[in-house]
Amino acid sequence: MVKGSVITSAASMSSLPMLGFNQGQISIMGKKRKQQEVEQEEAGEASHRLTTVPHIKNQEKRLIVILERANLEIIKTGKSFDLLNCDDHLGLMKKYNKDPANYRPDILHQCLLMLQDSPLNQAGKLQVYIHTEKNVLVEVNPQCRIPRTFKRFAGLMVQLLHKLNVRASDGNMKLMKVIRNPVTNYLPPGCKKIGTSFTAKKLVNSRDLAPTDEPLVIVIGAMAHGKVETDYVEEEISLSKYHLSAALACAKVCDGFEEAWGIK
Repeated sequence: MVKGSVITSAASMSSLPMLGFNQGQISIMGKKRKQQEVEQEEAGEASHRLTTVPHIKNQEKRLIVILERANLEIIKTGKSFDLLNCDDHLGLMKKYNKDPANYRPDILHQCLLMLQDSPLNQAGKLQVYIHTEKNVLVEVNPQCRIPRTFKRFAGLMVQLLHKLNVRASDGNMKLMKVIRNPVTNYLPPGCKKIGTSFTAKKLVNSRDLAPTDEPLVIVIGAMAHGKVETDYVEEEISLSKYHLSAALACAKVCDGFEEAWGIK
């Protein structure tokens, strides 16, 4: 644990997070300031718009995207909390010899913008889960509109990690919520689970992955570098012979499924 007023950790003595799991329970450290709560509520009100999407039955065709290894960690600065990121806290990372590439919540922001704004999601055929590097699992409501700016997104993520959910400003609907691991508990029984990697030998057009009448799970890494390793993926494929950003991989998958399912 780093002493002083900069960083403390609830999950690991050698890491920077303010939130972590211990036997399925979430431990949260720190006291929230009233002013920060007001700012977070304002960000939530300005950043969410509810839309109506059809109800999806458990076994109906749809795409389930799991964003693995996402960077979502809280840093304590004085009496307030921020979302740890390499732009705002670069000096601090250098001071404590931390790799800035491991603190890129902007990648998750870009992925969520791409997924939640897609015609596939607006048609009610998409479900998104986030699994962070520190083993926090988040369910994203298809009706959640992601904040356009990273600053507001960061404020919303701090609210999510403190309160364990984000509610719509005009109702009790939970737009994001922290749920218990593992993610496989929330997947349709028997559905196929596919991982994505640039190094995978099998190159596939995402359009050809779309099933006719059943759900499919695709895992995409929401980090700057490295490989996603899970124990539930049955097959690993590559979406391109070129390196793709996580957000572009999300876009290619959505575009392929929209084409296959006739979603304009």
